[in-house]
Amino acid sequence: MTDDPINIPTVSGVVDIDVDTAYSQIKDMRIHGAGRIARLAASALKNYVENTNSSDREQFYNNIMKEGKKLRSARPTAVSLPNGVNIVLASTRKSYNAGESSDNIKEATIKAAEQFVHNSLDAYNKIGEYGGKRIRNGDTVITICNSEAAISVLKAAHDMGKGIKIICCETRPLFQGHKTAATLSKHGCDVTIIIDSAARRFVEKADRAVCGADAVAVNGAVVNKIGTSQLAAVAHEARVKLMAAAETYKFYADTMYGELTEIEERDATEVCSEEYLKAYPNIKIRNPVFDVTPPENIDVIVTEKGIIPPSAASLVIKDLIELM
Repeated sequence: MTDDPINIPTVSGVVDIDVDTAYSQIKDMRIHGAGRIARLAASALKNYVENTNSSDREQFYNNIMKEGKKLRSARPTAVSLPNGVNIVLASTRKSYNAGESSDNIKEATIKAAEQFVHNSLDAYNKIGEYGGKRIRNGDTVITICNSEAAISVLKAAHDMGKGIKIICCETRPLFQGHKTAATLSKHGCDVTIIIDSAARRFVEKADRAVCGADAVAVNGAVVNKIGTSQLAAVAHEARVKLMAAAETYKFYADTMYGELTEIEERDATEVCSEEYLKAYPNIKIRNPVFDVTPPENIDVIVTEKGIIPPSAASLVIKDLIELM
């Protein structure tokens, strides 16, 4: 599932992975990117069904719901994970509530998992097509983190012969921007890496900014990798339009009912070495993984269903709720 030399997470279909392994890989960020982790969770549910020995329909139903709960808990902010699990298990629940046999419930779950992965990959391609058309010939585009959806837009624009140049913020502390740069470079793109704090200097050289999304709220605000809101703010100041790329299963339904997106914080050792932490025990380290970009700093959100203004996020969420 990775490419050498820097372990680039790749776009992938259904993979053979058990729930415990998928949970660990998602929690430890060995696999990251909202679309990737959603597909990994769907694959794990399919694997669970195919390897379970339970023939009792109620026992199977209760067990797979517990497995789904475990997967959902791996990452608190990337809403694609619970949404992906919920979309798959909605078919499980429907089959169970209809009184169908254990075998039929299992078959419904497997088909739903496979369909989710197929739809996710199809969304990736459509987002690239729609977003790529919006980038103009010769544009310089600045981006951040390691988003499949954003990468799809940039690859598509390159493949359309638009001769774009790409500036990648390196995205500390885990340097996901290096992975984006490597992926795009291998695709033949003209790529430059900059340190995150240079975003204001280089955004003035850009014609457009593109980012991914780990969650989209009902008001059109985008939750993405820490540093995105700063890039969006300086882009707005420089009159550089920001395009957020997000599959519709990244929209956060609970924000419709007043819930706020939890911002995950990770271990201090991602920021400082253990030796440093031991030498200066009184220094506090904060390592939030995400931030929130307000809708007024976002030009459009490109989804697999088309390009929308942030104000239309509530319509996407209403459709998403029907699937879950």
